[in-house]
Amino acid sequence: MARISLDCQSSLPGIPLSVLSVPMENKYKCQQCLQVLRKPVQAQCGHRFCVHCFKQLTSSGPKPCEACRQEEIYEEPISILNSNEAFPDNAAGREIASLPARCLNQDCNWTGSIKEYEAQHEGRCEYERVQCEACQNFIVRRDKDRHNERECEARTLNCKYCKVTFNFKDIKAHDEICQKFPLQCKDCGKKKIPREKFNDHIKSCAKSKSACPFSEVGCKSVIENGKLSDHEHSSTMEHLRLLLPMVLSMSMARTRADASGPGEWQEDSGLGLYRAPDEGSGAAATTQSVDLDKKVTALENIVCVLNREVERSSLTLEAFAHQHRLDQEKIESLSSKIRQLERTMNMRDLQLSETEQLVRELQFCTYDGIFVWKITDFSRRRQDAVAGRAPAMFSPAFYSSKYGYKMCLRLYLNGDGTGRGTHLSLFFVVMRGKCDALLKWPFSQKVTLMLLDQNNREHIIDAFRPDVTSTSFQRPISEMNIASGCPLFCPLAKLAGKSPYMRDDTIFIKAIVDLTGL
Repeated sequence: MARISLDCQSSLPGIPLSVLSVPMENKYKCQQCLQVLRKPVQAQCGHRFCVHCFKQLTSSGPKPCEACRQEEIYEEPISILNSNEAFPDNAAGREIASLPARCLNQDCNWTGSIKEYEAQHEGRCEYERVQCEACQNFIVRRDKDRHNERECEARTLNCKYCKVTFNFKDIKAHDEICQKFPLQCKDCGKKKIPREKFNDHIKSCAKSKSACPFSEVGCKSVIENGKLSDHEHSSTMEHLRLLLPMVLSMSMARTRADASGPGEWQEDSGLGLYRAPDEGSGAAATTQSVDLDKKVTALENIVCVLNREVERSSLTLEAFAHQHRLDQEKIESLSSKIRQLERTMNMRDLQLSETEQLVRELQFCTYDGIFVWKITDFSRRRQDAVAGRAPAMFSPAFYSSKYGYKMCLRLYLNGDGTGRGTHLSLFFVVMRGKCDALLKWPFSQKVTLMLLDQNNREHIIDAFRPDVTSTSFQRPISEMNIASGCPLFCPLAKLAGKSPYMRDDTIFIKAIVDLTGL
């Protein structure tokens, strides 16, 4: 007899009772966890346990069977649970595997067998609530990636400016100190200036205002950095006038200091204090007067030189200003050409897009009234329809003839109207064509819609003749008419499991327009 292996890797207790779609028989219940048996084993007393529960019970040695005691059939040594005497109950395992199951998670419509639940759905359901490892909050599994990337308060981020790693909750504090964080100059409006270079920008910003360098001598102007040169040029004479009293004052102070001799201060009742003259003071005064004349002459020469420099600078600035105007005109001309080229490129892009759309239509287009529509990724598309992201999809256009009616199909993967949630809904749509003026209206040809059996045995077929009084079959005045067809085209149950209508997650829909009378 095969014995249970204590090395079994299963670490899960029984399957919750509510997973079953039918009432559970007691023989399928674990005597320890009281749930549906998972990997059942049978003890020598006949009671069944999950392998996980049995390993826990006997982990510290043989134990008496509580189920035997409750049923008052306890008998040693048969009622002693021993891992050496238990064996896998494969028969019960197969019976349990075939029981119908459903998903417990809210909004999940999954159904199948216990075997499929364990192998394909348990622990994988998109609607299961799981705990975020970072913030410990519970979230729906399908939202986990979005939560980790955008919503989790404890998620780790890299600063996109300096690449330093920090928690999302610290983002504001980091932005306040990040040396690479972009700032905007309030004066010139320039954006994306790194914080580490912002002070340098303020110093060189043409729009930033500062006091005139001659403010120390009395100039009260506050000008933009970019206009500082213009101000210095236009206010040269004013600045010189402000400088002259200071220069003269310094010169006179120096003269008085030089004229002062080493004589002693003496007191006089009528004149206050006076310095007693020394010998040779007359000769010294004459020498100082000559020196003062020389200094004044030197200052006058300096002022003349400055005036000539200012005149030359003025001519140079005028030349630069003229060249600047020419450059601006050239820049405007080039900018106009660039804008014209951008408009031309946009027109080319639009034409290319229209051409690509036409090529796609021609690739799938037919002109004999028969159209086969291949729909891949069916499961994903249906999930999008159930979630409301893409409830309907349109087929490529097809024609009754080269210059005939233009038509397409519209499919609701989760149903529409009376078929919502239970059926595929398939509709026929008459579209506006280039040759509608040559055709007979209203559209009155018989339409046959088919879901193809990929084993070529039993196709699902529905057909109808248009109601000629309906607006759906009048000559289109917009891009397409209102769809008309079969809201109960195919029960969704026929596509469950190993359906002949779906293979490799792909279905085929065929439309046939009767061309009789055209």
